Amino acid sequence: MTLFDGITARLVETDRLGVNVLERAGDDPDTTADHTVVFVHGNVSSSLFWQEIMQDLPSELRVLAVDLRGFGRTEHTPIDATRGVRDFSDDLHATLQALGVSEAHLVGWSMGGGVVLQYALDHPVLSLTLQSPVSPYGFGGTRRDGSRLSDEDAGTGAGAANVDFVQRLIDHDTTADAPTSPRSVFRSAYVAPGYTGEHEDVWVESMLSTSTAGGNYPGDAVATATWPGFAPGTTGVLNTLSPKYFDVSGIVDLEAKPPILWIYGTADAIVSDASFSDLNHLGSLGIVPGWPGADVAPAQPMVTQTRDVLAAYAAAGGEVTEVPVDGAGHSVHLERPAQFRRALLTHIGYVGRPADPAPPTEAIILRSAD
Repeated sequence: MTLFDGITARLVETDRLGVNVLERAGDDPDTTADHTVVFVHGNVSSSLFWQEIMQDLPSELRVLAVDLRGFGRTEHTPIDATRGVRDFSDDLHATLQALGVSEAHLVGWSMGGGVVLQYALDHPVLSLTLQSPVSPYGFGGTRRDGSRLSDEDAGTGAGAANVDFVQRLIDHDTTADAPTSPRSVFRSAYVAPGYTGEHEDVWVESMLSTSTAGGNYPGDAVATATWPGFAPGTTGVLNTLSPKYFDVSGIVDLEAKPPILWIYGTADAIVSDASFSDLNHLGSLGIVPGWPGADVAPAQPMVTQTRDVLAAYAAAGGEVTEVPVDGAGHSVHLERPAQFRRALLTHIGYVGRPADPAPPTEAIILRSAD
């Protein structure tokens, strides 16, 4: 595990499993909840992806990043997908309890956004930051209102995984020799074209920490007569996000509504109204043959669904801040770190909100790294 300067790792034993947690050396474990930030990574990644932003946050904060089960150095315990992402969120709760963290500001990226939303349905949180989150209705197979396209949820879940990509995870392929290698997938899907960074080897290392053991990534699939011929099974990462098992739109009805920051890149190739990971969208492009048409298998409007649910959340009394980042991809915290940090620190109340309208001049102090 490649750790950056000032970042430490330890295994936290819980009553569910051993969970790897990244911390900053010197952070005070007695820091108050309102100054505690917990980062939750997405699919095919790990806590390593959060290290740059962890380094850059003010020293007065306590900053933690966890590895979800089956990723990084957390135990590779099988995942019961019939619970949606509750295995992940319950693991997170057990970890924070073991660390003595009763409440915190939760930050979830991609699948991690779904995890922290599920956490908020079950436990109190101070705030939620959703970076490029999975739709509240899961990944694939739903109409704009969240209604499922088929009873068997055809085309969603583990069957959508690229077989060669999975094999390259198993082989720990670090090359960019094929479009399905983890490094190539990072370049084409995790970030927008043109992004370069000095830590790409670490991001690939993080992706390769994904467990491909039974019950982890991607999970099992079952055959169906409905196009494209598969439906979700009951175990594994990708099945947790199938609309058969996943729906966190109930946040609208929360009595105590934590404020939500939704930040995303406008050039995101994964979470999009035209996602290149959505089988229905690929079918409409002719990439997956036999597509039955938009009436039967429309592309999932993922961003629109999130906006609709968060608008309903706001109408029901919640506070929502939407921050689209022009030209960024799926990883705003890597691609636009200064903008991500400012939005997060404003959201959690560490810095004041900018005046609207802004005064004629404004002093902005940035770290030299920005």
